[in-house]
Amino acid sequence: MEWCPRCAALWYMSRLAATCHAAVRRSAQTPGLMLSFNLQGQRFQVRAAAVVFDGGHVLLHRAPGDDFWSLPGGRVEVGEEASATVTREIKEELGVDVTCGELLHLAENFFDLHGRRNHEIGLYFLAYLPAECSFLAKAASHFGIEKHRGLEFRWFAMKELGSIDLRPTFLQASLVSGTPRFSHVVQREY
Repeated sequence: MEWCPRCAALWYMSRLAATCHAAVRRSAQTPGLMLSFNLQGQRFQVRAAAVVFDGGHVLLHRAPGDDFWSLPGGRVEVGEEASATVTREIKEELGVDVTCGELLHLAENFFDLHGRRNHEIGLYFLAYLPAECSFLAKAASHFGIEKHRGLEFRWFAMKELGSIDLRPTFLQASLVSGTPRFSHVVQREY
């Protein structure tokens, strides 16, 4: 099988890629195709993320150079269940097996990032770290890796969430609201 060097689509799909400017990317850790492509000047992606609570805290992460925090997770691959994405991404980034629970939020998120418009479908699942996991320590930052760059993971007390830049922004109110319950959110930042 040969892949288009521009968009990673199969060669027989390259005519479609040339007209839509698709940029489907292969994961560095797995052979699947990520659901992420460019179309009409926007990036479209499907992302699944873990909502990990422990002792009145929530686990967030950020990439180097980012001034905002987000829930850990990543792009869903073609043919992959979103809950499997959560377990795969946490395993890739932290080396820890998590248990993925119920779907908490379905978000249609429209935002700008690094000068590019994004349309993201986000699936946010409750997730649970193993009881003996060293990443449950709240006093210090933890570090993981995504492909070639490091990630900082940190626990934030629920009462702190209003004072940090958390994205998508609807999460601030949702996470501190008490009992988690399913919601569908449409968030437009442009």
